[in-house]
Amino acid sequence: MFFIGLFFYSFLSVLFLEKETIEMFLFFSLFVPVVVPLFTVLTNNGTVVIFRNMNKFVLCASLCIVLSLAACGDDSNSVEPSSDESSSSIAESSSSSVNHGEAENILKDSRDGQTYRIVTIGSQTWMAENLNYAYTGVPFDGKGFFSDSSSWCYGKEASSCTLYGRLYAWAEAMTLCPEGWHLPDTTEWNTLFTAVGGQSTAGKMLKSTSGWHDSGNGTDDYSFSVLPAGYRYNYGMFNNEGNAAYFWSSSEYDSDNAYYIALNYGNDKAFMNVYDKYSAHSVRCVKD
Repeated sequence: MFFIGLFFYSFLSVLFLEKETIEMFLFFSLFVPVVVPLFTVLTNNGTVVIFRNMNKFVLCASLCIVLSLAACGDDSNSVEPSSDESSSSIAESSSSSVNHGEAENILKDSRDGQTYRIVTIGSQTWMAENLNYAYTGVPFDGKGFFSDSSSWCYGKEASSCTLYGRLYAWAEAMTLCPEGWHLPDTTEWNTLFTAVGGQSTAGKMLKSTSGWHDSGNGTDDYSFSVLPAGYRYNYGMFNNEGNAAYFWSSSEYDSDNAYYIALNYGNDKAFMNVYDKYSAHSVRCVKD
């Protein structure tokens, strides 16, 4: 019987049952052959008849116990999330709904209630969207070409203003930034270019990751998100939507021209040139 018990001890170990359970079974398989014969001596002949073949009885009893314990073992091996895992999931779910200071990165224009994302790059804080303040009702004289407004949506489509902001003649751009903000001069634009790695790659760094013609998107590494809004000639024609973005600076070149910044779809560079003040470009304001 000792060898039978040893055999089942090994068998139960393979089933990955707990040590205490196995030892209990081993004790039972060894204890019964000793106790039961003693018990039969103290009782009548009927008991002896019932346990006449003790070895078969122990073998059958052992097999029944093995099957029962194996079934229980399957249940005990089922896995449930630990309290640490559950609380971790709850914490992750809660943190994902937290607003990480977005309100601090929004500028609200008190004149019309419009809001703009803002971003700090180096020592400067910029609007991360083009100005869209509707400066209308003021007649415009573009060197003999007249308009009833001094700001425009590209192609005279309202949806263009929603996407790109408005286009402004230089004189109006000089005065239309929200309070506490201003139109940047060439020095401030150059400071921005330096902060993003230099003028030779500033276009790539500042352009949005979508919206540009012929896969000319940028990496938008600084969340400046420049879109190709195009521009307006003084005589009313619109040009270069999808291909280029143009931003006024406050620096004058002469009485008729001012400096502007250009980003193109086919180039990683940011360009600085001069152009007619009566044309209309996009505006990005920088914080005072």
